[in-house]
Amino acid sequence: MIPTPPATRRRFLEASAGAAIAAWLAPRSTERLLGLVPFVGEGPFPLETTIGAGLGKRRALDLSTLTPRSLLISWERFFVRTGCPDRLPPTDRWHLRVHGLVERPVEVEIEALNREAAPMGTHLLECAGNSRAAHFGFMSAARWGGVPLERVLARVGRLPRATRVLVSGFDEHEVQDPGSVPGASWIFGLDQIRESRAFLATTMNGTPLTPDHGYPLRLVVPGWYGCTAIKWVNEIALVDDEAAATDHMREYAGRTHQDPTSARDDLLIRSGRRPEGPRLARDFRPATIDPAALPIRVEKLGAASGGRISYRIVGIAWGGRAPVRHLSIRLDPDAAFAPVDELGGGDGRTWSLWSHRFPAPAPGRYRIELAVKDPSVQTRRLDAGFYAREIDSASV
Repeated sequence: MIPTPPATRRRFLEASAGAAIAAWLAPRSTERLLGLVPFVGEGPFPLETTIGAGLGKRRALDLSTLTPRSLLISWERFFVRTGCPDRLPPTDRWHLRVHGLVERPVEVEIEALNREAAPMGTHLLECAGNSRAAHFGFMSAARWGGVPLERVLARVGRLPRATRVLVSGFDEHEVQDPGSVPGASWIFGLDQIRESRAFLATTMNGTPLTPDHGYPLRLVVPGWYGCTAIKWVNEIALVDDEAAATDHMREYAGRTHQDPTSARDDLLIRSGRRPEGPRLARDFRPATIDPAALPIRVEKLGAASGGRISYRIVGIAWGGRAPVRHLSIRLDPDAAFAPVDELGGGDGRTWSLWSHRFPAPAPGRYRIELAVKDPSVQTRRLDAGFYAREIDSASV
């Protein structure tokens, strides 16, 4: 077991103080936090630190600091997958071009959209490439403001052939990244825009977007992976069912649960590379986030009087169209799953907290696995062990 780093411990304790915290998540009055047990096998990726530039710019959130009072993430801490393009044109003259299969193409000034902006609710974004290597820190939640995308589309009137919407953002960088394909754009069905209540964001947590988060205009598609949340949006085109999938869509095909569709995809997968997915946008599945859950910290708790030691896993649940209601856990792959002790409320748009206590473990390594025991709910990443994390009793 390692002591909680001072900055992390201070942030955690400050956020945990006060009556607003859920009683079940607060340490018992007879307990004190001794430290956090580290997760093992996750690499040295720095948290809450900006690395790289341009397409390769990254910033991962330290999920271990989350409490009921800190579930909204400030722009300074909100994860970054791609930095603001250094070739971005002046934003004071920004306009949105809406064209394609429309009756009357328009260019909408950013000032007009800012005037129309209204609260859009709290929504979580998770990078489709979120991973154990980054301690799963490429996810965050914020309170957004903006304009419903359907309202913007109503300005132009669509032709009968128009069945899909191509949303594109400025993505030209001097600094390239070998792991990324330049160009950010995604094609959605009109029904997907309506059902998801997609919107063009102008603010997060009550303040204007910042450059790395898409200022002046970012698409947010509630419940979809962050690769669809196009930043620096400058163009929307209505297209038909024959529209080809964009390079951006094909880059993320394997990470948004698209099935291999060609011999080339099969070859790419066998060689350890990502499949490119369907050729046409209409054949892409919705890039929605399944219900999921993740342990974010393991607390070592001591009796205030210096007696027995106990341990508690605290985690988050998110994804899907409704709150996770039946979350189960195990620390032994040969054991049956059992319900977590406490599961917070919330809805599928953002994350909620859960906790589970366990006794001091015997020597060995323990794999914390979670499951949603509901046959009507699809949990592809969770079922594959994608969000499982490990601890070593030598660190306890």
